[in-house]
Amino acid sequence: MERPEALVIGAGPAGLMAAEEMARAGLQVCVAEAKPSLARKLLMAGKSGLNLTTQEDAEAFLAAYGAAESRLRPILADFGPEQVRRWAEGLDQPLFTGSSGRVFPIAMKASPLLRAWLARLAGLGVEMRPRWRWQGWSGAALAFATPEGERCIAPGVVVLALGGASWARLGSDGAWADLLAAKGVPLAPFAPSNAALSVDWSAHMARHFGQPVKPLALTAGGQRVRGELVVSAKGLEGGGLYPLTPALRKDATLTLDLAPDLAEAAVAERLAQPRGKRSQANHLRRTLRLDPVRLAVLNEFARPLPPAPQTLAARIKALPVAHAGLRPLDEAISTAGGVRWDGLTDELELRALPGVFAAGEMLDWEAPTGGYLLTACLATGRFAGRAAAARLRSGPAGGT
Repeated sequence: MERPEALVIGAGPAGLMAAEEMARAGLQVCVAEAKPSLARKLLMAGKSGLNLTTQEDAEAFLAAYGAAESRLRPILADFGPEQVRRWAEGLDQPLFTGSSGRVFPIAMKASPLLRAWLARLAGLGVEMRPRWRWQGWSGAALAFATPEGERCIAPGVVVLALGGASWARLGSDGAWADLLAAKGVPLAPFAPSNAALSVDWSAHMARHFGQPVKPLALTAGGQRVRGELVVSAKGLEGGGLYPLTPALRKDATLTLDLAPDLAEAAVAERLAQPRGKRSQANHLRRTLRLDPVRLAVLNEFARPLPPAPQTLAARIKALPVAHAGLRPLDEAISTAGGVRWDGLTDELELRALPGVFAAGEMLDWEAPTGGYLLTACLATGRFAGRAAAARLRSGPAGGT
């Protein structure tokens, strides 16, 4: 029976940050990870450019977390965008800020940052144990399936950073939910967040697969987002859609504004210009500069197009999207649901399991892409690691 001072289960950003904080506090820390390699989802996110955080007004940044904002506020106040920047730069990762305020490493990829981070953790004495899959409890100890067979650990404190329930092949399979539910931990059901929409396209849309729809504004549930979409074989995806996922989960109607820089009256006025011998499609191209992709989307969801300029203008400015709902949970970038806040103390300790803390995406919060997800994972991991270290120093945690 091993008895390390601190155990982290899950080697994503939240788990690694928790391990770093506990090691800095002088604890003996080991990290158990079910997969053969560490931080797989972070590496996947970095393939298209690792968006670490976003530089914007503090209140605007916090508003991105929706219903969880009040619980995350003190955690993000302690470790927000500026602290994330300093942390990354401390790992010798130079950064740049894009025109949208999004912050990236100059290298763009996640792998250089991860290598530097793992080297730091090794220097702090953190022990990594890949291929250690958590199986639950064996008495007061935690049981793992490992390449050497079943092993049990009885640590002083535990930080769980097990991720959500999307991208199971990268490690976030949500299998931990049943283990915690059996111990009385309250859970909110998993749901897709930052998810694409399923659309049963007509055959003529195939030529547009992979093409962006822009300029564009999207509205659902009273929220309007200026962004873009991508037409894919399965439906619609992209950064403009993801902030609307909470509303779409509630069956809110999604509408597209295909001419976001013009008022409806201006669109109608342009459409009312003499058409001559031009086809309706050419008239739309000439008067509104609608490109082939936006024209195809308009025809897909509004065919037959109304001939009256005012009616057609209203359709262009608020085009209802016929879809078959969000794509499956495992395809979502992230998930909502997880450990409910009423099951946690202010220190992120599980009320049902003294000495066990939780961090990262396994908590019941969600945020759009754009650095918000990674920032909160790092921040909650840091917070939980510090709280766990303080808990161990204050006295026995009780049966975990």
